[in-house]
Amino acid sequence: MAQVDDTQGSRASDGQFGANAWLIEEMREHYRLDPSSVGADWAAFFEREANSPAPPAVTTPASAVTTTPAVSAPAPAPRPAAAPLNPTTEPSALSSKGGPQGPGSGTGVSADRPRPQPQTIKEVTEPVRTTLRGAAGRTAINMDASLSMPTATSVRDVPMKLAIDQRDLINGHLARTTGGKVSFTHLIGWAMVLALKAVPEMNNSYELVDGKPTLVTPPTINLGLAIDQQKSDGSRQLLVPNIKNCEDLDFAGFWQAYEGLVKKARNGKLEVSDFAGSTASLTNPGGIGTNHSVPRLMSGQGVILGVGSIDYPPEFQGVNPSRITRLGVSKVTTLTSTYDHRVIQGAQSGEFLRYIHQLLIGQHGFYDDIFDSLRVPYTPVRWTTDISEESASAIPPSARVFSLINAYRNLGHYLADLDPLEYRQRSHPELDLEHHGLTLWDLDREFPVGSFGGLTGKKLSLREILARLRDSYCRTVGVEYMHIADDEQRSWIQDRFEQPFKAWPKEEHLRILDKLNEAEVFETFLQTKFVGQKRFSLEGGESAIVFLDETCERAADDNIDEVIIGMPHRGRLNVLANIVGKSYGQIFREFQGNYDPRLPQGSGDVKYHLGAEGEFTAASGRTVKASVAANPSHLEAVNPVVEGIARAKIDRIGKRPDWPVLPVLLHGDAAFAGQGVVYETLQMSQLRAYKTGGTIHLVVNNQVGFTTSPVDSRSSVYSTDVAKTIGAPIFHVNGDDPEAVARVAQIAFDYRQRFNRDVVVDLVCYRRRGHNEGDDPSFTQPLMYDLIEQKRSTRKLYTEALIGRGDISTEDAEQVLAKFRDRMESVFREVREAAETPAEEPKAPYYPPKLGADRGTAITAEVMELVAQAHLSFPEGFNPHPKVLKQLQRRAESLRTGPVDWATAELLAYASLLIEGRPVRLAGQDSRRGTFSQRFAAIVDRVTSKAYVPLKHLSADQGGFHVFDSLLSEYAGMGFEYGYSVAAPDALVLWEAQFGDFADGAQTIADEFISSGNAKWTQKSGVVLLLPHGYEGQGPDHSSARLERWLTLCSEGALAVSQPSSPASFFHLLRTHAYVNWHRPVVVATPKSMLRSKMAASPIEEFTQGRWQPAQGDPSIVDPSTVKRVLICSGKIRWELVAAREKAGLDQEVAILSLERLYPIPAPELAAELAKYRHVSDIRWVQDEPENQGAWWFLQLHLPQAMAAQLPGYELKLTPVTRPAASAPSVGSIKLHLAQEEELLRTALTE
Repeated sequence: MAQVDDTQGSRASDGQFGANAWLIEEMREHYRLDPSSVGADWAAFFEREANSPAPPAVTTPASAVTTTPAVSAPAPAPRPAAAPLNPTTEPSALSSKGGPQGPGSGTGVSADRPRPQPQTIKEVTEPVRTTLRGAAGRTAINMDASLSMPTATSVRDVPMKLAIDQRDLINGHLARTTGGKVSFTHLIGWAMVLALKAVPEMNNSYELVDGKPTLVTPPTINLGLAIDQQKSDGSRQLLVPNIKNCEDLDFAGFWQAYEGLVKKARNGKLEVSDFAGSTASLTNPGGIGTNHSVPRLMSGQGVILGVGSIDYPPEFQGVNPSRITRLGVSKVTTLTSTYDHRVIQGAQSGEFLRYIHQLLIGQHGFYDDIFDSLRVPYTPVRWTTDISEESASAIPPSARVFSLINAYRNLGHYLADLDPLEYRQRSHPELDLEHHGLTLWDLDREFPVGSFGGLTGKKLSLREILARLRDSYCRTVGVEYMHIADDEQRSWIQDRFEQPFKAWPKEEHLRILDKLNEAEVFETFLQTKFVGQKRFSLEGGESAIVFLDETCERAADDNIDEVIIGMPHRGRLNVLANIVGKSYGQIFREFQGNYDPRLPQGSGDVKYHLGAEGEFTAASGRTVKASVAANPSHLEAVNPVVEGIARAKIDRIGKRPDWPVLPVLLHGDAAFAGQGVVYETLQMSQLRAYKTGGTIHLVVNNQVGFTTSPVDSRSSVYSTDVAKTIGAPIFHVNGDDPEAVARVAQIAFDYRQRFNRDVVVDLVCYRRRGHNEGDDPSFTQPLMYDLIEQKRSTRKLYTEALIGRGDISTEDAEQVLAKFRDRMESVFREVREAAETPAEEPKAPYYPPKLGADRGTAITAEVMELVAQAHLSFPEGFNPHPKVLKQLQRRAESLRTGPVDWATAELLAYASLLIEGRPVRLAGQDSRRGTFSQRFAAIVDRVTSKAYVPLKHLSADQGGFHVFDSLLSEYAGMGFEYGYSVAAPDALVLWEAQFGDFADGAQTIADEFISSGNAKWTQKSGVVLLLPHGYEGQGPDHSSARLERWLTLCSEGALAVSQPSSPASFFHLLRTHAYVNWHRPVVVATPKSMLRSKMAASPIEEFTQGRWQPAQGDPSIVDPSTVKRVLICSGKIRWELVAAREKAGLDQEVAILSLERLYPIPAPELAAELAKYRHVSDIRWVQDEPENQGAWWFLQLHLPQAMAAQLPGYELKLTPVTRPAASAPSVGSIKLHLAQEEELLRTALTE
């Protein structure tokens, strides 16, 4: 570089420092006197300066021809023999209009604000110097002769209204998230950088090279910042360091670099490189009240921008502020552009200022890009003209504001910053000010607010209203509650959300950090220790632990007896360890496949299905029992089971207004939206048969279902929309804001306690790994996992935010990090020591033995009389339906004289247990009356519709009788009663289907809980399933209870399947089940037409003297030796065979034996009956069902072996008598049905 003409006598190198030349000279003088008196950086600079020769002159030709190397044309490609196919891709399935928005469907920008990074300094490139010739050169020489630095200044007034409002929005967001503040100088400086890029001539400067005027075109924008600083002696000095390479920065990077430079200046840490190479400068004397300045332009720069004070125009500075607001007058600032007139013309300077003006009023996407870079989640305020109120048809301004408030209450969640993965600027047309006839000019005008924020009768400026609305509904929590019909509930939610934000104390922040530590430690440990093993980690959703911790904290402090958690496999191990208190050692053993031989063992289950019970201790020292229910892989199946467990425990405690047992259900987003049992369970929430005082639902929304994106797994915007059907409030919360998660947990708990209703929390998070740890999710969600790879953990982000906001100190953060590392070490140590430590907890609850198994099942005549009286004793003024009254009178008479029909025998069994102190619960489809108008457990007043339940009025100390009509649900209905029976082993719990095949809709409960729960989890249940079954010509759908399916599930004594053939048999079965210590489910095929069969009715003696006989002989046979054929059957067909036998005159030739229980096979009882007929070789199994259905295939496989074990040397050969094999349970034609029945009976008796 040629040496610049130096008329001041300073060194040539000083020219590159511009306004800082005085500082360089001062430092140089210090160095000359004492080299050790300056910093090492400065000393090295001056040493290089002293030892380096003057650089050679640089001559730049007037014009330069840029040539491009010739590129040879590629050889022509050979023509294909045939036109190839043109493969095309499917359209993107990441989002849908009006539906869900999947990760990767937006900007593709991570939601994490970029970490502060040291600015990358480009390799220094010399500016281009062009010798000015001709007229341009002569003009430059003339100007140079006139002044040593010929400058001119352009001036422009710029309205700052919009900049003020945008700055408020930005700083409000930063205050609630990462901390920091944006100043007006930041905004104006950034606008200047963009203007220099738009008008690059303003970045040029002037030099003389070899005496020739030269235009210098820098390759970069290095913006000098004028910093006024007080020296130690009290004098002031002006420093102008610069931000390098501004053209490569976004606003966040510029802001970071600006603040870093100012911090270095304040701390005296500026280096030589910070001063070199300024191409333009910014000075802001407006900060001290100056409204206009013409600053000095230093050598080497083309322009310096002066910024004046921000204030109202002088003519308005004496006007009342409220009048200014009504007039819509903006504060302004005066910008001055002082430029080197030798190389920059006035028109260019004017364009430069005009562009800055446009930027500061929001043009060219200025504020949108700033919001993007800072991850502000909503759109900026827009510049627009004020709206006149003079029109007679104009809507009053206050009405517009009420409309805006209502819009935010309804739709504010669409603007909430909910997605931790992808940054989006959220907007909704109905939330724009302009939609409501409002503009930025209204922001400082005051309006009445009605009941908003509890400020009834007061006025707020629109700015304050808008700020509170955004704080309430558009931060990291979005609220859906305006669909709730009850105004009290809506007002309750508004009262909690529309209040000014109150920061929590440091202790609470550190407690949340501790829980995040625990959650992350657990997952990190398992990932390190058990690489590749399935554990369905919670990584990415660790805030769920914060939520559960806060919920249990509140529950303990509010005297809740127990928190029962039902959840899927994801995160289950983390919950067991960090909420329930299951030890790492026990979890380690389960990963290793070890077990304690002292514990009862079934066939077992994988570790992420197991349940546990423990105790949660709150910070206050109070405790609450916490448990996690065992569950299968079938998502959401555990929901009704948990509700049933909770209801059983509530019933045992006794109803209290505070509903002392709290169910908490965790869900996945895809399952919550897709599984029908979710809707069924939600519908139960306010029904008297199932109410538990409200459930807290936490949807751990990781935004993907295995490999399925939201757009393919639901039609609704949110996965939680199904909860609106029951009027539940829905709180959407960003999982990367654990403090917001904890606040929502508190509100959700308080809502449940106040209204005893369900509440739903949608925790939007992500899944760091695949569906399981061996799965690569980038195969199907590449964009989503590109975003996830950029993510810092929730713990790290929260720590950074707390430090940035000043909520905790760096020392606090270091202590938390040290605690994290110590906890990791302790976990590894605990697990190493666990190898010799015995297991400390069983896998399932303890089940008390049933008492009274030796008392028999017969009852006294006095009990029967008591039951008879209860059916005829009504409350005063009660009006039973006349037809029902007659039926009740017949029932009472039968209890006294007999015979007793099926429904009466059933109620007699319940009544006898109730009198003995046993609780009984019956819930099912139309169970109070009975599907076939047979039961009448509840009698409805013909006039008032009030109900009377006779069995609730037997004695003062009787057990509780709970009989309910269920919702029309099988899956959730059966699951609920299963759960109830698990938690109430002393109760007789029954679920009834309207028809037996309706239970098909609950197959998951049957397979995963009823038949295998004991084997998998040693979880016992005594639930009784009443399934109406019988072939009466009613068609395929209402004939069969699908006994073959239930029998397929039978093994290891897991359940019993029975088909009693008489009322007395059913009576003794129920009483036996209530007392015998089996703790296993019972499936009962109950009758339809046999309900009123006189042939099947039972005499009184069978109740007062009888007992349960799982296999019954033929009492009509006088001499067994006369029998030539033995028929074995079950259920209703017994009586049809008896009638047909009598009609055929075969009474003593054909014996009819009844299997009252099909499984476990009653081998001793049946063998005792068959022993009477060992001479008979013609033994037939007779069933109503087709050959491929019913009990035949099960019995032909197992019955001969069972008899051989009981009767040595006896070989049972069974011949089936059935309907023809069929794909449907029965025929649809009544005529064909009767023909088949006639043929079946004929074959059984005469062939």
